[in-house]
Amino acid sequence: MNPLQVIKRTGTQRLIVAGIFVLILVLMPGLNAWTSPEFSLHVSDFTINLWGKYLCYAILAVSVDLLWGYTGLLSLGQALFFSLGGYMLGMHLMLKIGALGKYALQGKNPELIPDFMVFLGHTHLPKFWEPFHSLFFAVLMVIAIPALVATVFGYLAFRSRIKGVYFSILTQAVTYGAALMFFRNDIMMGGNNGFTDFKSIMGADIRSAGTQRDLFMCSGVLLLLVYVFCQWLTKTKLGLVQRAIRDSETRVLFSGYAAANYKLFIFVICSVIAALAGALYTTQVGIINPSEMQTDKSLEIIVWVAVGGRGTLLGPIFGAISVNALKSWATVGETANYWLIILGGLFILVVLFMPKGLVGLPAQLRVLKTRIMDWLNRRSQDAPKAPTAIEDADHSDIKNPQ
Repeated sequence: MNPLQVIKRTGTQRLIVAGIFVLILVLMPGLNAWTSPEFSLHVSDFTINLWGKYLCYAILAVSVDLLWGYTGLLSLGQALFFSLGGYMLGMHLMLKIGALGKYALQGKNPELIPDFMVFLGHTHLPKFWEPFHSLFFAVLMVIAIPALVATVFGYLAFRSRIKGVYFSILTQAVTYGAALMFFRNDIMMGGNNGFTDFKSIMGADIRSAGTQRDLFMCSGVLLLLVYVFCQWLTKTKLGLVQRAIRDSETRVLFSGYAAANYKLFIFVICSVIAALAGALYTTQVGIINPSEMQTDKSLEIIVWVAVGGRGTLLGPIFGAISVNALKSWATVGETANYWLIILGGLFILVVLFMPKGLVGLPAQLRVLKTRIMDWLNRRSQDAPKAPTAIEDADHSDIKNPQ
């Protein structure tokens, strides 16, 4: 590809990204806030909430693609960091329920602790919960706790030269173990039900249309910032080393680079991105529980990235939104029982026929069109030509001499 084609492709990509985010950040909230439900183009509160969830999933998918598509690390543990981010902010939201909790309204919770603690027979707030009264501390923990977990795990894994399928299995095992731990009631994190029934955030009713609209826009802004940051990161020297590690880690090691340090840094960055997505997801969905850490969630994320096109950044965004929109449609009515079959079939279809995903489909179609045209041209050249009138006359003279 020559430089002019690269510039043209980059300019087109930027226009697509700008158009998408104008649609997300301006048009959809505007049609929700400033139009009546009777208007044909009105965007309902339900749609805003649903698309806010899609945007959070898109951020999560980008974090997986930065690991898998650019560094070659297929992590099945991003759902863990996503959930940890949700839990850290969820602790603050649970404390803000206060006097509006079920047991508080019944006069059974004078200490105003979360309802699940009252249900389990506790009367006082655990010490490690107390700092989460502060929103600033909660947001800090959204970043710090996943980063700490990723640093410890990544250091042990990468220093031990664990890679390939073994790394994938290990991340899945750690995520599954964390899910089992969070299902326990004795760690004071909500057990099976997790955190739910949030009332307010920053003094605003978290369930109101205006707050949900603001959270939707925050999700869109975060997605844009993550996309721009990842685009910049992949064009730096670090990005070049990333792709070199993906293509041949042995050569990187022989070149004098500490591949383990690069992988650890990217792994921590991706964990923080996933955690931020999980925090915003929790505020919009209104619940976070250990089911978000289960293995099927991590596998779904891989499908999103594969469908969109790994190693492209735009691909995971399209993949996450399109697959989850398909899921919202398919899980309503009689097709609900067939969703996993549909998802598996979609993954097989992509692997066999669309290796570059949705973003690579236009190029595949252009190549297919070129091949078809070349084949038709060869057929037309190889086909026997019909004799002309002059040639017929010449042949008749030869066959019937006078």
